[in-house]
Amino acid sequence: MVSRRSVLRGAGGLAAALPLSAAPAARASASPATPPHADDTATPATTGGAGTVAATVRAARGPLGGGQVITPELTPTHLVVSGPAQVRLRTADGWQPWRPASGCPGGPDHPGAEPRALVPAAGAVEYQVRRSDGAPVEVTELNTVAGPVRATAAPVAPLLPLPRAAGCAWRPRYLSRAAWGADESYRYNPDGTLDTPPAFYGVQTLTVHHSGEDDPEPDPIAHIRGIYYNQAVAMDWGDIGYQLLIDADGRVYEGTYSDPDRIPVFGPQRGPDGHPLMVNGAHVGGFNAGNIGICLLGNYMVTPPSAASLRSLTVVLALLASATGLDPLGTTRYVNPVSGATATIATIAGHQDWHTANPAAGATLCPGDQLYARLPQLRQRVAAVVRAF
Repeated sequence: MVSRRSVLRGAGGLAAALPLSAAPAARASASPATPPHADDTATPATTGGAGTVAATVRAARGPLGGGQVITPELTPTHLVVSGPAQVRLRTADGWQPWRPASGCPGGPDHPGAEPRALVPAAGAVEYQVRRSDGAPVEVTELNTVAGPVRATAAPVAPLLPLPRAAGCAWRPRYLSRAAWGADESYRYNPDGTLDTPPAFYGVQTLTVHHSGEDDPEPDPIAHIRGIYYNQAVAMDWGDIGYQLLIDADGRVYEGTYSDPDRIPVFGPQRGPDGHPLMVNGAHVGGFNAGNIGICLLGNYMVTPPSAASLRSLTVVLALLASATGLDPLGTTRYVNPVSGATATIATIAGHQDWHTANPAAGATLCPGDQLYARLPQLRQRVAAVVRAF
């Protein structure tokens, strides 16, 4: 099998996508930025309410020496940087502070899984990258808003059929992978084989994350597509690592590909207990199988999450708990069905709880102080909604 990493990443190394902001149209370059995985072959939408999205274009740079000033080949919305590294931008306001080329770390084997935002780019931008060990840095410039326009499917509302009972009035708008413009070719190697074939396990826990970018993202879909490229291709996970994502307006997005049906997260199989099996993701290093990851877009270290995102998170967690028979107020003795790694943890946990329960999961402050402090109340609300079902 031909490795995608060997083709696209050369010497390899982990990476982090750094969203800049919605940028102007890409400026002309001597070398076209259309990638070998350009998502320009979407099937036109056939349902009412369908939309369009720009294909992601990219340009690979490097290896770059530390301190080298780089003029992008295209106006980037994201930078994918081989890490661990730091990045700073020069915009119309001058050089900005150095920022880590990672957001919320995902454990020892998944550092820098989430992007951290830089200051908004004002038109043309330059950047510098550096590593503490002085090693050369590889960068891929992404623009997720200015490529060829392609059709997308219609969003679906609500996420899933919800009973009209107390606590169920909030019905999140749901965007499938087809609705947010996922390029399914990212999941494949150049020889046409799946990079990471979907695997399915019984659900044991639900984990809440934040994406960790410092600045608000004006275009959540463009940002998710940047995260997707970073995790699926640059980090070579074969897909986006979260099963679901939620933006500040409460819209819910399908993450990890499960199967062709319209229901996210779960495959067609059921376990011995009769509950549906979840598709495996990549969001807590070493503790993914049996663990569903839900990521709220944003950085909640200082700023609290929006009311809309919390309402949607409550409904999503309630639906997942109800479908899988989990007690939202309970504690789980988690056992990884692949590696045998264990942890005793809240059934609805924050990412940082995994390190507390088992240091092998890697230290992190995810999902941020402001969101983490709300988890006890969130569990109570989820339990109330489950009872209302």
